[in-house]
Amino acid sequence: MGIDTRNKMAKRAAEEISSGMVVNLGIGIASLVPNHLDPDLHVMFHAENGIIGMGESPAKGLEDENLCNAGGFPVTVVTGASYCDSAIAFGMIRRGRVDLTILGSLQVSKDGDLANWIVPGRKIPGMGGAMELAQKARRVAVLMNHTDRDGTSKIVEACTLPLTAAGCVNLIITNLAVFKIMEGTLILTERFAPHTIAEIVDKTACEFSVADNIRIIEYE
Repeated sequence: MGIDTRNKMAKRAAEEISSGMVVNLGIGIASLVPNHLDPDLHVMFHAENGIIGMGESPAKGLEDENLCNAGGFPVTVVTGASYCDSAIAFGMIRRGRVDLTILGSLQVSKDGDLANWIVPGRKIPGMGGAMELAQKARRVAVLMNHTDRDGTSKIVEACTLPLTAAGCVNLIITNLAVFKIMEGTLILTERFAPHTIAEIVDKTACEFSVADNIRIIEYE
């Protein structure tokens, strides 16, 4: 059986990580990224609840009930990991010590505006660290499905949901394609096989440029 769509997206996101980085991961698909990291890379995954040095997801039955990420999901830690309180964890974010954050989203605009924390009318506990990560991480990558359950594009001309932060997103990875946002321009740089450019255009609710040498991603 080949790799599933969520893991394809997580594997592509892992390509953005290099040795020496401090990387913050959101919940959902982003939590799968450590499972696809090159074992030769030395990376510290950061969580707002006070872990610096998360590893792969634990095997079923080997979870530690006292060890979880900011979303409450079980994690492992790597050699050299450390623990701190949330004040220190957020201090790292606010001082710009996080090199990359990989977040889920509800909408991203063509200009890189991020809306990922609330759908009006639904009760949630709060924004969490998303606002500060979006503003203070050195790079922001979004991992999300290209459309919602109704087939509506999540990449839009302008966000209609409440913003988390404006103009913060550098990279969008969906189940169809990869876009870069450079100087306010949305650029299609890669597509997942077998999806076509025509399909991506049809399912995207804004105009975008297409890179000259578009990469076709074919993970087994």
